[in-house]
Order: sequence, then structure tokens, then C-alpha cells
Amino acid sequence: MENSFFQPMSLEELLEILGLTIKQDRVNKLITFLCQLSSYTENSQFNISFNAPSSTGKSYIPLEIASLFPREDVKIIGYCSPTAFFHDVSIYDKEQKISIADLSRQILIFLDQPHTLLLQHLRPLLSHDKKEISIKITDKKKGIGLRTKNIVIKGFPAVIFCSSGLRLDEQEATRFLLLSPEVNQEKIRQAIYEKLLKETNYEAYKLSLENNPQRQALKERIKAIKEEQISEIRIGSPEKIKEAFLEKNRILKPRHSRDIGRLISLVKAFALLNLWHRDRDGLSIIANDEDIKQALEFWDSISQSQEFNLPPYIYNLYLEVIVPAFTNSKAGLTRKDIIHKHYEIYERPLPDWQLRREILPMLEMVGLIIQEPDLDDKRRMLIYPAEIKNIVDSTVYSSTEL
Repeated sequence: MENSFFQPMSLEELLEILGLTIKQDRVNKLITFLCQLSSYTENSQFNISFNAPSSTGKSYIPLEIASLFPREDVKIIGYCSPTAFFHDVSIYDKEQKISIADLSRQILIFLDQPHTLLLQHLRPLLSHDKKEISIKITDKKKGIGLRTKNIVIKGFPAVIFCSSGLRLDEQEATRFLLLSPEVNQEKIRQAIYEKLLKETNYEAYKLSLENNPQRQALKERIKAIKEEQISEIRIGSPEKIKEAFLEKNRILKPRHSRDIGRLISLVKAFALLNLWHRDRDGLSIIANDEDIKQALEFWDSISQSQEFNLPPYIYNLYLEVIVPAFTNSKAGLTRKDIIHKHYEIYERPLPDWQLRREILPMLEMVGLIIQEPDLDDKRRMLIYPAEIKNIVDSTVYSSTEL
């Protein structure tokens, strides 16, 4: 295809088109688009997990963006058992006597947290350990009973999970970029206006989208990217990624080896968007400095919560609710204090069970809070932001010595 057919697309142009149906959520919608676009690479796909309370738009963002992609490349999956999933995506090969599931260049969107056993089966696939994975499942047939079924999974899909459950197994968390939809007042207001337009006259709304020239041009661009069958995306200046990543992460952790892979995948997805304007060698293109700069900018906006293996919703709750509440009171917080502060900030209730069972254990596990018994009432626990508590304790200890 001629280079002149598709002009270079800036991020602002892309965000403006995505913003036709997805209000606010600048970072979430861009990274979700790039995740789905990454499906058209050979091995640079990355995965996303949307984790946030119900009614915040977790599934809306990936589903709206998926509507831009060819239908045959998108698999939308509700709850299913591990065996049902593999039966659905595989085709039996009589010669080899195995079932083959070719998931290369596919987009998988799970609208609910998958079955635990299915997640275990998918771990090597999500980690890109091998391009061809053999698994065994049990298959029940009438008159035969249970028997083992061999399935070979080929290729790497781009995978998106949507879950209202906030707790994640660490093995899953390290395989995903963790995202949470924005829940600010302006976004909700704009979403209500959009809902009114859509629901009061759906045909007119649908027609306005179909006739939007920028949206249609983006759909054509996606099809053209798919047809190019790019096999490899190289990095033109890998030292720039190395310097920026090591500058931000002075103390390295095991998960950083996966984080750098996600950052590189972002760089490659940016390059793929404008592949006709990148240096090319056959079916390979080379990501340039602009791709690196853009990827680093968006990585910086989500990297802090990724560092703690926390969905942004949980990390933001810590920064915007727990830390200010403690700073104002200068005393340990009860769960009731946090719930009241949460309502003051977000103007919506926070269930006590969710705070107790999911949010506080996650924050405590990564070392952001400390829970200690209340000396005046040992039936309840007091919550402290860990860094502030350590500073207070060291100050008290020093003054005692003096």
C-alpha cells in the first residue's frame, strides 16, 4: 500500500476519535487501543486487566474500542469453564489427532474474571513463554465417560480481563497491565450526556458514528495494518529505553523484567500505528525516537501503581483518601474514618466488606499501610500509611532517647 494513502496519525487525533464514544479516560482508552492493535504483531502483544468496582465502565472501554476492529479478530467471552473455553476456540485435526487453537493475531476480551483453572492454563500463553503450548483437559462423552483431550495452542493473542473483584493473584498481576476506569464527576457527567444521545435515538446515534469520516478512516487504517502482516518491530534506539527505565527504577525488582517488556510492547504498538512512515525492511519496521518518547510518557502515568501490583483504583484510593485522612487526624484511622473520607472525596459509598476483605489486605501486602490493634479498644484495628507511621515512630523513639 502506498505511504501517501495513510498520513501520520498523532496521538491527539487518535484520542479525539476514541473520545467520540469514550469520554475522559485518556490513558485507559489509548492503552486499550494499543493493546488491541498489538494483536497484529508476531510476538509483541500485551495484556490488560481492568479492575474496579461495578458500574465504573470496565467492560465499556474495551468493547467500544473492539468495535473498531474486524469482527473475526475479536472474541468476547463471558464466564466459561476451562474446558468450555478450549472447546470453543479449538478445531480438531484428524491427521494429528489433536485439537488446535490458533489464537495468533486475535483479541480476547473476558467480561468477567475467568475460572481459576482457566487462568492457570493460560499463564504460559499470557507470559509468551512459548509460541506453541500443549495442554491436556478432561473431556466427557456420552457412553465413554471422562477421557483426556490434547489441545495445542498456537500464537499469542492480546488479552483483556474485566473484573469487579479487586484482589489479584500475584502470578496473574505480573502478566497484565493493571488499569481502572476514571470515576471523576466530569467523566460521569459526560457519560450521562452520551447515554442520553445513544438511548433516546439509537438509530440516529449509530448513523452519526458510521458517517463520521475520522472514525471510518481509523477502521480502514486498522484493516490496512492487519493486511501488512508485520512480522517484527525493531527498536531504533534501545539505549534510550534502558536509560529512562533504569533512571526511574534505581532499585530493581524481579517484576521489572516483565515491566520493561510491556514498555517495549507499547513502543512497538505506537510504531505499528504509523508503520507506513517508519523505516522498513521487508515485513519488519523500526520504531523511532518519537515512538519511544510517547510510550515513556504514557508508561510514567501508570507505572507507580504497576510497581505495587495494584489496580490504579486501589492506589488512588490510598493517595486520595487514606493519606489525607491520616494527615488531617494525625492518629490511626478506623475503617469508618476511611469510609467517611471516601464518601467526602468521591461522593459514593465504599462497602465495609470490600474495604476489609480486599482493599486493606492489598495495601498491607505491598507495604503501603500498617494495621495495629487500638490500645484503647483491642477489638478494632487502626490503619496507618506505612511511610508516615515509620517517620512518626522514629521521631518518638529519638525524643525518648533524648
